[in-house]
Amino acid sequence: MTSSHSELNQRTGSEKDIDYEKAQRGVRLLLEAVGEDPERDGLTETWQRRVPETFNTLTEGKREASKPTMRTFDAQSDDLIIKTDIPIYSLCEHHLLPFFGTAHVAYRPAGEVVGLSKLTRYVRWQTRQLTMQERLTNDIASGLADELDAPAVLVEVSATHLCESMRGIETESMTTTRTSVGDLTEEEREQFHDAVDREENR
Repeated sequence: MTSSHSELNQRTGSEKDIDYEKAQRGVRLLLEAVGEDPERDGLTETWQRRVPETFNTLTEGKREASKPTMRTFDAQSDDLIIKTDIPIYSLCEHHLLPFFGTAHVAYRPAGEVVGLSKLTRYVRWQTRQLTMQERLTNDIASGLADELDAPAVLVEVSATHLCESMRGIETESMTTTRTSVGDLTEEEREQFHDAVDREENR
């Protein structure tokens, strides 16, 4: 193989990468399995570099070293903090096909808050793994509760799954999952739903 694991690791600058040599062999075998020639023009870089580097990025959520640092600041109140319309891109663990959409998150701070951009970065990190939408929604909620020591967290994810759109029923639809950690008041839930509705109706 012309592109070695060490060379690829040097390019990505990470000591916590996937096993590139196994990824290269696996992609090459898959190309052969579907009747392609891995050595033809247009495919050599596919198995040598492009797909391994893509999966290295898309599985960062399994590596603690890739998790964003959640720097916090003193909270001015314990009012619910809501961040809507965070883009998500993840991989279905059943078909290795993407699902994508948006996440809406809210939390009640316990003395400290985190920068809004960090919420986006944390959600993006969580999405980068082989998972199911239901588990991803739970992972984001429980993870934020732990990271922020927040007494209450609410997360909603709406996504389109290419395993439905490109195969199977071949119909594009939206799936919505929602989960919460801790006890939220009815007023907080309504505040969250109103913020999501405003974003979706913009």
